[in-house]
This record gives sequence, structure tokens and C-alpha cells, in this order.
Amino acid sequence: EADTAVCSHSRRAQLRLCLERLKGLVPLGAVAGRHTTLSLLTRARLHIQKLEDQERRALHQIEQLQREQRHLQRQLEKLGMERVRIDSIGSSLSSERSDSDQGES
Repeated sequence: EADTAVCSHSRRAQLRLCLERLKGLVPLGAVAGRHTTLSLLTRARLHIQKLEDQERRALHQIEQLQREQRHLQRQLEKLGMERVRIDSIGSSLSSERSDSDQGES
């Protein structure tokens, strides 16, 4: 029986310690006075749900930004190819001009 009492006391002490740690992690709002275990656990659950919602929104935003980045990267590559094509047309035109300039002189 003495061992059971010691174990029970130890479990309660451990529970108190965990609840104190939880108080430090969970925003308690304006009523920062004495909280019941139930109210503390309820606030912890709501806080966790809020964090999960924020994480979901952040992941969604990351996915959107990655899609936009891929789209912009494709546009940039297209513009690069257009520029190469335009540069090659411009250089062939200028070489044709210089050939005709040489023929006239």
C-alpha cells in the first residue's frame, strides 16, 4: 500500500508539472488567473487547432507560390528563346546589310 501511495503521489506531481509546462505553452488570454485543468486542456486543444489551421494555410500558400514560380520560370525560358531567335534574326539582317554595303562600295 505504501508503494501505491508513493506511485500515486508521483503521478500527481508529474501531472502538475506537465500542466505547469502546458500553461507556459498555451496563450491563456486576459483571464490569466487560476485555471482549472479542464479549461487549460480546452484552451490547449483550441490552440493546437488554430496552429494546425495556420499550418494548412501556409502549406496551401507555399503550393500556390511554387506553381506561380514554375509558371514564371516557363515564361522566362520562353522569353529567353524569343530573345535568342530575335538576336539571330538581327545578326543575320546586319550581316546581309554589311554584305550589300560591301557590294556597293
